[in-house]
Amino acid sequence: MSKAIVKTDYNFPGQKSVYKGKVRDVYNINDDYLVMVVSDRISAFDVVLPKGIPYKGQVLNQIAAKFLDATADIVPNWKIATPDPNVTVGHMCETYPVEMIVRGYLTGSSWRLYKDGGRDICGVPIPDGMQEHQAFPEPILTPTTKAEQGAHDENITREEIIKQGLVSEEEYKELERISLALFKRGSEIAKEMGLILVDTKYEFGKKDGQIYLIDEIHTPDSSRYFYADGYQERFEKGENQKQLSKEFVREWLMENNFQGREGDVLPEMTDDFVEQVSERYIELYESITGDKFVKADVSEVVGRVEKNVTEYLKSL
Repeated sequence: MSKAIVKTDYNFPGQKSVYKGKVRDVYNINDDYLVMVVSDRISAFDVVLPKGIPYKGQVLNQIAAKFLDATADIVPNWKIATPDPNVTVGHMCETYPVEMIVRGYLTGSSWRLYKDGGRDICGVPIPDGMQEHQAFPEPILTPTTKAEQGAHDENITREEIIKQGLVSEEEYKELERISLALFKRGSEIAKEMGLILVDTKYEFGKKDGQIYLIDEIHTPDSSRYFYADGYQERFEKGENQKQLSKEFVREWLMENNFQGREGDVLPEMTDDFVEQVSERYIELYESITGDKFVKADVSEVVGRVEKNVTEYLKSL
């Protein structure tokens, strides 16, 4: 039996449909609730790798649950319960068609754009003379459109979002205010853990006229973290920052000549490599939350999820 959840094919009570993403499988229960199963699939360069990573789904689900609870005073969120280590059950909301990306530092895609002469990201002006990994004077919001499955999210400006009627001006201002407040809270929590929250994405939905924070929050899959220790020294020397993210998986793929390009062949994932990645995810969990990771029983992980979710849904 596999110790990782790679594929799910459940039929829960009241189930109407299922959406399968790269990493998450989301079951619609009576158009009222969503059951989000965070699988152990791992993706990089928009490709789902052939083997699952034991405990990865538990790590991501439990980090997200912790941060949803830690920010519930800023904005209500979709989470109702976590009946299984890999599962969150929550409110079904009407999703806003934009993702709110908050950036505290000039790094990643924003740095690549800047290096090529861009001085504006999604309509936000960026000052001259900045260096890679430098903090912005204030965190900036660079929204993207929420792409259909299989397509890439596209950068968009605030003006275009309002003009196209994707979100009303009043609601968009509220999403901005909430996103920046969440980022501030996430940065404060990260600082206590000796980390820097570099950038992250938030997704929102609406139910009964109320804005809800949905999906995951402040996980290493949706956010980038630097280690605070040594940040300044590396920055001054123009060195790469020590990151807490799944960047190490991308690096391993690149070392093995894979970047998701046409003709690239996926390298073999040995059991040893899978074990290493699993350990790294557990390390991420402990670094980000400050809690000791408790491994769930994965001897019959697919059946465990089914049993826990079914029992929970019957109690609703």
